[in-house]
Amino acid sequence: MSSDASPKDRQSLSYVLRSGLAGGVAGCVAKTVVAPLDRVKILFQASNPDFQKYAGTWSGAFRAVSQIYRENGMRGLLQGHSATLLRIAPYAAIKFMTYDQVEALLMPTRESQTNLRRFTAGAISGITSVFFTYPLELIRVRMAFETHKFPGPSQQRPSFLSAMRRIYHEAPQPAPSAAASASSAVIATDQVKTSLFTRFPVLKFYRGFTVTTIGMIPYAGTSFLFWGFLRAHFFPYREGGSKIGGGPLADLSIGAASGVLAQTVSYPFEVIRRRMQVGGLTQPDRWMRWGETVRTIWVSKGLKGFYVGLTIGYLKVIPMTAISYAVWQWERRMLHL
Repeated sequence: MSSDASPKDRQSLSYVLRSGLAGGVAGCVAKTVVAPLDRVKILFQASNPDFQKYAGTWSGAFRAVSQIYRENGMRGLLQGHSATLLRIAPYAAIKFMTYDQVEALLMPTRESQTNLRRFTAGAISGITSVFFTYPLELIRVRMAFETHKFPGPSQQRPSFLSAMRRIYHEAPQPAPSAAASASSAVIATDQVKTSLFTRFPVLKFYRGFTVTTIGMIPYAGTSFLFWGFLRAHFFPYREGGSKIGGGPLADLSIGAASGVLAQTVSYPFEVIRRRMQVGGLTQPDRWMRWGETVRTIWVSKGLKGFYVGLTIGYLKVIPMTAISYAVWQWERRMLHL
């Protein structure tokens, strides 16, 4: 997919702001539609004990939604959604805006459009957006993971500020030096991490950031690759050089296909990331490392453990990605991008 705007036009402040607006609105609309499924998927991925009995089947996802609705009503299904919107608006805005700019640099003409460049542009846009918005994503996951009320006289549901305070005040402890199974290198690494998190509490908001970044490369790269490839295949250029745009139905269909393929490729990274993000709740006395998280999942559930919640992931990603791309394209046409 390539805009009719010239690379010089894309660098103007007006274009950048309109591009960011289009991406931000598209992301918020798509996430709101799938918010209940998004919360259930997080509960499955992070192995919340109250909902593991539902994991692994399509019907289980709907039973989980029903239980949440019975116990907490619509507010329960949208728990954590305020943090989602706070995150997704800048995330989607930065992602689509960055893709517009990188596409202009890597693929200024239709002859320069290749699958490798589409993948690269998508990966760069995904990594850039994650870097700036990851703390909001972590807070959202913590809010969605909680199935019990916070202790205290008010017995309130977890709020954005309360989840943020809990993360900030988590007190990790290094692995004991006498542990027979731990090597000196691992102990030293734990001590360094503990020291860093104690001296710089803001780093606690980047739990699982490395695996998120690595997982974003195949997800965003594959999503934009197939989005561009399928549009180029089904809506080629006319003889005069202008591009046939397609319509909302085409945008929805191509967006859904792109999302399914991207989700399949990157899903194991997403499961690892969720486990690391909720580590402060499941194991508050220590910091979970990437390798340790992978081993824990493998030992407990084997290969299928890396695909827990994938069925609901498909159920969520099809409408979410389809709506996101379709709204983005509609706004691009409306804003003359």
